[in-house]
Amino acid sequence: MGATLGFGIDIGGSGIKGCTVDLDAGQLHGERIRIATPDPSKPDAVADVVKHIIDEFGWTGPVGVTLPAVIKRGVAHTAANIDKSWLGTDASALFAERLGLTPAEVVVLNDADAAGLAEIRYGWPDDRDGVVVLLTFGTGIGSALFLDGQLVPNTEFGHLEVDGHDAETRAAASVKEEQNLSWADWAQRVTRYIRGLEDLIWPDLIIAGGGVSKKADKWLPLLEVRTKVVAAELRNDAGIVGAAVAVREGLHR
Repeated sequence: MGATLGFGIDIGGSGIKGCTVDLDAGQLHGERIRIATPDPSKPDAVADVVKHIIDEFGWTGPVGVTLPAVIKRGVAHTAANIDKSWLGTDASALFAERLGLTPAEVVVLNDADAAGLAEIRYGWPDDRDGVVVLLTFGTGIGSALFLDGQLVPNTEFGHLEVDGHDAETRAAASVKEEQNLSWADWAQRVTRYIRGLEDLIWPDLIIAGGGVSKKADKWLPLLEVRTKVVAAELRNDAGIVGAAVAVREGLHR
């Protein structure tokens, strides 16, 4: 028998990535396509790129799409690192219309929630029990919360106030680059952030994702927190995989 396939699109502030996904293995089925996010990243311009990527693959079935936004029942309620004209946009209806699909065939969800779904479904089995948080360190800090493997959607833990600051303005990976911080100095900031999160929800496990997860050995051992922290396994493909998983699981939020 052939693999069970799905399709995922991961929309970010700098790039839009898409690929067919092998849902049995939890990995990309072929080479992904990445196209720079339009500037400005208005809904119609982004939808054109999404259609182009899907057409390149010749995919005609249901599609999962991530956005860096709070998504409720297909509608965007925030717009982090994308154009503010997304606010109030029915993203599910927009993509369905552009792709010639019904709204029921398009699942739109928060990008960190999608990455978390992929890690929970295809990561280590021991990583699914209890309260698990995925944190994606990138331009900002995204978060996904799970209780015994079930997603609690649209958490925004990257915006916790820590020492009078929005946490992601101090501890995002982009801040490390912009301020040329050493791994030790940045890890100190991440430690302060995670300690604040720990005191709020007492997680059993934290999964660290985003591009910096590829260099986990340089900073995870430097964290001084009580919760076990592990590097994400699917790295930058997690959003694409999780978007396809969301379609299979019927996650219309």
